[in-house]
Amino acid sequence: MKKTQLIMVWLLPLIVIGGLFYPFLGYLVIAMMAVLLVLSFFKGRYWCWNLCPRGAFLDLVMSKASANRPVPKLFTQQWFRWLVLILMMAFLAVRIIQTGGSPLAVGMVFVAMCGLTTIIAIVLGAATKHRSWCVICPMGTLQEKIHRR
Repeated sequence: MKKTQLIMVWLLPLIVIGGLFYPFLGYLVIAMMAVLLVLSFFKGRYWCWNLCPRGAFLDLVMSKASANRPVPKLFTQQWFRWLVLILMMAFLAVRIIQTGGSPLAVGMVFVAMCGLTTIIAIVLGAATKHRSWCVICPMGTLQEKIHRR
């Protein structure tokens, strides 16, 4: 367990739960996405293993509740990882367009997306390895692509 994980893990419930009452917390997700994408130019997936709030949660909590079964081979396929990325970004874009530009509603879109992906991560983590979500995480896929350039 890393010290950074003990700090970052608190951002996940802050955004997922606190964001339900104060949707502007969703803008923290945008800030984290920006930081991880810039960081990936220099450090690859450093964010994932050291700073990601969801990754910290998966390591600290889900590792104790995981079935510890192998990750489905499908998850390791590049085409599948890119499909997840494209579908998630398309869903995000449609939801943002539907907000009509309301800053409060845009924040809530990011809170909802963070909540949805966290639920998926918990289900996958319980059924297989605790970090199964990380294999198909759209941001991780982008980080790898950016780092390889």
